Amino acid sequence: MHSLLYIIGMTLMWIVVAMAVVHVVMDNRQPAKTMAWALVIIFIPVVGLVFYLFFGMNHRKERMISQMSVDQLTKRSMLGFVEQQNLRVPEHHKQLVDLFVNQSFSLPFKDNQIDIMTDGYAFFPELLKDISRARHHIHIDMYIFEDDALGNLVADALIDKVKEGVQVRVIYDDVGCWNVRHQFFEKMREEGIEVAAYLPVRFPSFTSKVNYRNHRKIIIIDGETGYIGGMNIALRYVSSSWRDTMLRITGGAVYGLQRAFLIDWYFVDRTLITNRVYYPPLSAFRSPLSVNNCLAQIVTSGPTTPYPEIMQGFVRIILAAHRYVYIETPYFLPNEPVLFAIKTAAQAGVDVRILCPRRSDARFVEWASRSYLREAFEANVKVYLYQTGFLHSKMMVCDDSVVTCGSTNVDSRSFENNFEANAFIYDEGVAIRLRNVFLRDQENAVLLSDLPQRIHPSFKKRLWESLIRLLSPLL
Repeated sequence: MHSLLYIIGMTLMWIVVAMAVVHVVMDNRQPAKTMAWALVIIFIPVVGLVFYLFFGMNHRKERMISQMSVDQLTKRSMLGFVEQQNLRVPEHHKQLVDLFVNQSFSLPFKDNQIDIMTDGYAFFPELLKDISRARHHIHIDMYIFEDDALGNLVADALIDKVKEGVQVRVIYDDVGCWNVRHQFFEKMREEGIEVAAYLPVRFPSFTSKVNYRNHRKIIIIDGETGYIGGMNIALRYVSSSWRDTMLRITGGAVYGLQRAFLIDWYFVDRTLITNRVYYPPLSAFRSPLSVNNCLAQIVTSGPTTPYPEIMQGFVRIILAAHRYVYIETPYFLPNEPVLFAIKTAAQAGVDVRILCPRRSDARFVEWASRSYLREAFEANVKVYLYQTGFLHSKMMVCDDSVVTCGSTNVDSRSFENNFEANAFIYDEGVAIRLRNVFLRDQENAVLLSDLPQRIHPSFKKRLWESLIRLLSPLL
């Protein structure tokens, strides 16, 4: 009897395994990811099936917000685009600009002032100063809003503004804030702040949501000032050992940040906000010095969009490079298109440099990335490992003419699973400043080629790293 039940149980399990593998294959995703999931499901069926249900279901083809709503939310920023005078798109970047316009209606805006902040000591005082100046609204879209000394300081500043009659809306990611007490957000709600969680993870929808997170870091104040980059609101970002990049933007590109936030707000709150007051006329806060052709696009991507727009932008920039491409990323687990573009550019004689932390905050990711970094090194890419703390900066600069900075890591999770946001900026001055930031970081790094144990690891280490690499599309 027991043996019969065992046979029936095993038969049912393998039928489920076969159905899961067929589901993975029929999804028509990248072959590497298909093989990774199929191997996990076949060789560790119970654990593999659970992981696939939680982290492997592909939602790219689903529509989470109607096109009509996107069109309505875009209308105001489009009016701002039409109002721009003497907009000039650089000819050598026209195809990249058009790519984003055609894919997701991410419009280019001129007359931008860009301030670069490379640590929390620069970012948070400036943010608090801008919050104190707010007159109409403050919009915050954060992966992590921590219940610590800094998080409470920002929350208190927001509460003070609500008492002055300023509208405050906050989106936080439910998984990113798993460790944050509900009372923290409840206190903000009780004080009049509109707070919403992005894709809250609750049973029975847990398995369909936990893998798709809002990783964006966007702040908009009065529709005039915006922030985008890699920093969350948490005390650990105010540390000499934490290196990150945040951009403060004034000018037309704030329209793009506002559009991104309001689309997210409609998704979490089902409130369609299209009032012109959230897109103040550019002339209202433009000084004579700010009239320029510093062009910027705010580009978002996510698992429900038809194409991975930010990844496409990375590939386009790398393959179009003539002189150099410098990349900073905390995690280097590129998918095939991005790795192929990096290796192709390096082999063509472009000075390609990658800067990653020597020690990651995620051990499995670090082990998986080592083989990718060696592969890049073998293709003539200069690989640097940052040693002065943890490098969390996410940026790329190319040929003193185009840069991108935001929340996107060079890994499959950012390119395909997360909701991300990056600024793409077409301006020589900004590019040179970010190139200099990269070169300063490089001074605090060691070349991978100077670490023989990383270039030529033992057989045991190489085997382990290669095995973990098989899981890299899933990390």
